[in-house]
Amino acid sequence: MNKLIKMKRDGYFGIGVMGLKYDDNYGTLLRTAQVFGADFIFIIGRRYKKQPSDSMNSWKHIPLFEYKDFDDFYTHLPYKVRLVAIEITENAIPISSYKHPKSACYLLGSEDFGLPKEVLDKCKDIVYLPGEKSLNVSVAGSIVLFDRLQKNAI
Repeated sequence: MNKLIKMKRDGYFGIGVMGLKYDDNYGTLLRTAQVFGADFIFIIGRRYKKQPSDSMNSWKHIPLFEYKDFDDFYTHLPYKVRLVAIEITENAIPISSYKHPKSACYLLGSEDFGLPKEVLDKCKDIVYLPGEKSLNVSVAGSIVLFDRLQKNAI
């Protein structure tokens, strides 16, 4: 029996990827974002043409924002949102001890290059997921959204 989990809604959040390489990852992340209650999703510097893996047609239910590059995205960040990078770096916080902000914008890097240093320098927090190697970008994004859901569940 499935149990509906309610979220505390005193903020908002979105998730997106910079330089996403594979269209399947976009569709999977879009679907997960809808299921886990994200308010928006975004793509910076799209490198593909379609998204076949969104079998729920989530694009009809959750806003998608597209930006040509990081500067375009950064200029249009919502007011008082906390930009959170998901990346493996020396100064990253483990997700297990991370307290998600009320209003967050989670940013993942591309499958092949991750996030560049100049982008990481503009993020308020950098969070990493456990494991010896990086995960598939849609899997990593799904874990972050699930972690937020679990830590903010009523």
